[in-house]
Amino acid sequence: MADTCTRIVEFSTDFLPEKDRIAYWREHYGHVMLRVDLEPAKNVAFQARMASLSLPGLQLIEASASPARVSRTGQYLADGNDDAVLAINRTGIAAVSSGGREEVLHEQEAILMMGNEPTSFYRTDPGRSFTLRVPRAILRPIVTDGDSTRLIPRNRGALELLSRYAGWLIRHGASMDSELLNLSVRHLHDLLALTLGATNDFAEIARTRGLKAARLKKAEAYIIEHSHRREISVGSVAAHLCVTPRYLQRLFEEGGTTFSEFLVTQRLAQAHRRLCEPESVHVAISAVAYDAGFGDLSYFNRRFRRLYGLTPREVRGDKA
Repeated sequence: MADTCTRIVEFSTDFLPEKDRIAYWREHYGHVMLRVDLEPAKNVAFQARMASLSLPGLQLIEASASPARVSRTGQYLADGNDDAVLAINRTGIAAVSSGGREEVLHEQEAILMMGNEPTSFYRTDPGRSFTLRVPRAILRPIVTDGDSTRLIPRNRGALELLSRYAGWLIRHGASMDSELLNLSVRHLHDLLALTLGATNDFAEIARTRGLKAARLKKAEAYIIEHSHRREISVGSVAAHLCVTPRYLQRLFEEGGTTFSEFLVTQRLAQAHRRLCEPESVHVAISAVAYDAGFGDLSYFNRRFRRLYGLTPREVRGDKA
């Protein structure tokens, strides 16, 4: 797996003539990036969207496609790549053939495959998937039996955290500095080990480092989505994550902030975005604060000015 600069590579057939889509996918994505071939379903217009992020020791690929068979055989196997590949099936159903095994992937199930073995991934209906590629040399010391094809059931908690963390990284990785990127790669290696079965020597490290980081990311994502709800609390978020409130508070403290401060910052950011919208000019400042989750206007004004150096009215451009 080649190391590349940190950037998201995106591909979509949406703006291509239908007659050119398959050839373009094969040449620019299948042949160069994935080293696989494509056989689209007949009598169905081929559609695909993909985003990939390549980092030292890790490649992430998020994809959606119309019915098709993607296979790695023949000339592609001759490239010598033997990465471990974890394919997470997010929606739809896929039939997978790899390592002499035939498996059917349902939603939120995953399969571990080896890059040096003939593989076929066949969808009969449109679906979405997320793929992680890791050099086997990285997995061998931290995973028990990391060299064989196997199915990962959907109810494994580490798999959900791995999928969420990987999705967050592919959305934000291009804007992160190298130190944070390297830390995120280690976290994903930890979660991958816990998903596949970490060795006894590595299990505690993975739980302490990667599991905590993934839970914090999940908590932050939940808060961002629900910050406008005034009833949100450390207790309600902890219940959503199935952890204790004190454990959740420690996660934020170890990340350099507190639960309350993170929540207030997200609410202020929501209010700031609203005030920058032209249509907000006739909306009362109190209504903006209330909609963002604040119940005390004085507190909102004070915290807003402390963060942005301007009052809400000044941000909106109100005349004196």
